[in-house]
Amino acid sequence: MLKEGQVRIPSGCAVSGMINKAGKRMSGEDIIKSIAVMHDRSNGLGGGFAAYGIYPEYSDYYAFHVFYDSITAKRECEEFIERHFDIINLSKIPTRKIKEVTDEPLIWRYFVTPLPTKLADSQLDEREFTAKCVFRVNTRIDGAYVFSSGKNMGVFKAVGFPEDVGRFYRLEDYEGWCFTAHGRYPTNTPGWWGGAHPFALLDYSVVHNGEISSYDANRRSIEMFGYKCTLQTDTEVITYIIDYLHRKQGLTFEEIASVVAAPFWQTIKRMPQEDRETHEYLRTMFAEQLITGPFSIMVGFEGGLMALNDRLKLRSMVVGEKDDMVYISSEEAAIRIIQPNLDKVWAPKGGQPVIVRLERGHWR
Repeated sequence: MLKEGQVRIPSGCAVSGMINKAGKRMSGEDIIKSIAVMHDRSNGLGGGFAAYGIYPEYSDYYAFHVFYDSITAKRECEEFIERHFDIINLSKIPTRKIKEVTDEPLIWRYFVTPLPTKLADSQLDEREFTAKCVFRVNTRIDGAYVFSSGKNMGVFKAVGFPEDVGRFYRLEDYEGWCFTAHGRYPTNTPGWWGGAHPFALLDYSVVHNGEISSYDANRRSIEMFGYKCTLQTDTEVITYIIDYLHRKQGLTFEEIASVVAAPFWQTIKRMPQEDRETHEYLRTMFAEQLITGPFSIMVGFEGGLMALNDRLKLRSMVVGEKDDMVYISSEEAAIRIIQPNLDKVWAPKGGQPVIVRLERGHWR
């Protein structure tokens, strides 16, 4: 008889997310309950969360969450940050000791803003300057890894089952208007703290269930634009594709969905002329950002959340709605555990994006 760990489970991994369209902040406790229902889709080699709206008192500053392997790496990284940013506040990220999460690195948090002189000398806008500094740390400072770098949001991840990771980071003490979660079942890549989901750059965060068969082509393409894939997992490249298409190319999230999960050419040919021309343009101009293979992803961003299946819908995804709340998960049970009385439950089609944005007010 095969035992756990002796058989490959290609449909493993779990994703879950929730967003309040009115921007009302809620405790992180519910997202822990949601992902815990799908415990058996993980194997304890990675879990994590992204939370938006959790730092309102520092909403104008980038929140760097950093893993350190050593005091030496911490010292070198902090010297780099101080040369490029004004540090408004810094501290250890609060955690609690639990037996299920072990071998934790040093985990620190910094609220920063670029130094005006450094920003002016760089001739870059603020976000590009910050992104380049993040890549500089992650590729050149051994033992330091900036795993979250957005404003008024944060990523919390580790090796372990996701519900244990949530308790480790005391996620119930945070309040935000959007949360995503991931339970990992790595099949082709190692389980380590940096390789856990979500992956993030600036305010973009990605959780992913599936495999990217186009990874090598996607990686080679995106690295031509200055990105560096160093984290030993295919999901990292999705984050950089989102950042490239949205922040650098100015595509909408509807257009991004039509790039990464592009309709088949025969489908495009049957579209009305205006739609056909749009999709032909996107498929031609951004062909190397097409992601192939089975996937379901959730993308957190400034002011919203997008969920997307591959165009053949080879991974499960369910959406539930209740008043101002939208819930998205790999399984309906993960939604029902926190909201049993839904107004609507439905499953998006392959390649059909679910995009939820705040309805009023600024996300900060």
